[in-house]
Amino acid sequence: MKKIVRHWTTCAVLTAMLVAPATALAGYTEDAGMGTATVGANLLYVPAKLVYATLGGITGGFAYVLTGANYEVAERVWTPSLGGNYVVTPDHLRGSQPLYFSAPTTP
Repeated sequence: MKKIVRHWTTCAVLTAMLVAPATALAGYTEDAGMGTATVGANLLYVPAKLVYATLGGITGGFAYVLTGANYEVAERVWTPSLGGNYVVTPDHLRGSQPLYFSAPTTP
């Protein structure tokens, strides 16, 4: 009888040792998948955002010079192009935070 109890106890302990890491691993695989998706999104998003911000900065500078140092005109170009998010985060992909390519402008 003791042999059977010891056998079942050993089986229960071994099962717990196998199930616990598998349960913990499920959280890691979800995080790894989200991390991979974030890196993939940033490979396209970051260069596009940097080009947009650079061109907006240059265009805003031209607008400033060509309007006789009128800062308000230049700011209308600079605010949307230089604002916004420069990287995509997992929260953006989950939809819990908005992703702004250009900054929202106020009327």
